[in-house]
Amino acid sequence: MKIENPIAFSFIMPDELYLLNKDKTPVTAYKEPQPVAETQSDNFNFMGGNKKSFLIIVHYPEQKFIDDKHFTALESILKRLDFSVDDTAIFNRAKYADATIVQLMDFFKPKKLLLLGQPALPIGIGPLTLNKAQQLNDCNTLFSFSFYEMMDNNENKKAFWEQMKQL
Repeated sequence: MKIENPIAFSFIMPDELYLLNKDKTPVTAYKEPQPVAETQSDNFNFMGGNKKSFLIIVHYPEQKFIDDKHFTALESILKRLDFSVDDTAIFNRAKYADATIVQLMDFFKPKKLLLLGQPALPIGIGPLTLNKAQQLNDCNTLFSFSFYEMMDNNENKKAFWEQMKQL
C-alpha cells in the first residue's frame, strides 16, 4: 500500500504495534557492563624540583632517594656546576625496577641525564660508554660510576668530574 499523506497513515495504523511470534527475539539476562580499564599515566616520586630538566638516576634499595653522604657529595658537585638540587630530579631507580627509559624520558623530559652506576640503568636504555658524555635522543647523557665506586677512589672521581664538566 502506498500512502502519500503521512497523516492518513495514522488512520490506517493504530498507535499500538504488535510483534508476531516469529519476529520476537528471546530476552536474555541483563549483563552488568564491565568497567573500562583506565590507563594510568606514570607518576614517579623524585627529589628536587626539575627546574632545569636535569635528571639524575641513582640506585639505593635501602634509601628513599639517596644516601646522606652521597647526597652531600652530589650537592657539592652540582654547586660547582652552578646547579642546585632544585634544578634537578633525583630519581631512585631501585624503587621503580620496571621503569623503562621511554617512561622516564616521557615523564621527566630531561635535557641532561646523569646515570650513576650500572644498577641505575633503566630498562631499554641500550649500551652506553662508561664516563663518556654522549647524546641520547637530544639529551646530553653521562653514564658514570656510582657514589659507592667513587667515594674512596680518586681515579674514579677524577674521570667522573672531567666528564661532568662537559655535560
